[in-house]
Amino acid sequence: MRRTADAWLKRYRPVRAPRLRLICFPHAGGSAGVFRRWPEELPPDVELVAIQYPGRQERFGEACVDDMTSLADQITDVVTSLLDRPIALFGHSMGAGVAYEVTRRLESRQLAWPARLFVSGSVSPLTPRHRRDLHLRDDEGMLEGLRELGGMDDAVLADPDLLRLVLPCVRADLRLIETYRPARLPSIATPVTAYAGTTDAHVPREGVAAWGDFTSAEFNLRIFPGGHFYLVGQEPEVVGDVCARLALR
Repeated sequence: MRRTADAWLKRYRPVRAPRLRLICFPHAGGSAGVFRRWPEELPPDVELVAIQYPGRQERFGEACVDDMTSLADQITDVVTSLLDRPIALFGHSMGAGVAYEVTRRLESRQLAWPARLFVSGSVSPLTPRHRRDLHLRDDEGMLEGLRELGGMDDAVLADPDLLRLVLPCVRADLRLIETYRPARLPSIATPVTAYAGTTDAHVPREGVAAWGDFTSAEFNLRIFPGGHFYLVGQEPEVVGDVCARLALR
């Protein structure tokens, strides 16, 4: 299990005896590396653990997971190794849905009650999504939709060979989130904070606010300047707000 857990869990600044672990979930097509700079903004006794989905970076040879139930089940099993300390979860875009499903499993299995769940750049699971067809388009059509979101690295888009390698993983992630249609579920007991960008046309504010229906605890909403990937370049502001809500400073 240890070797398996190491493949999923990336620590960019290991902390020997952390006060709290912040577990972070990337967006569709993203890797754990999107959170690489976050530890610089965290207190020294808080450890960031980023989830590395299969099919990217050092896990490139592994098959991507394109089903929410399977992915959330696997991650829940892996994060049990982190539960000797308090935890909070942060997920952006697709990662918000995955983080919610992991939180729900931790609670229902009575494994942990996280200090807070942060959902970013995502409408609630029961809110109709702006689109659900990107994973069904041909490669160029899928890329066009991703360009609108601003979610593809320009260096990747400019390199046909690299693009050919990453497209299957991107398509699998999009299939996962675009086919994710949970039944109405009991509220989680974990407090929820939702974040969004002011100009994110694909994530309407009322859909983000609807996350409040998924918790029986505190809910709050904060809007940051920017689009779907508002958090890029605003790491100090975003992580600062996370720390404030977790009373880490």
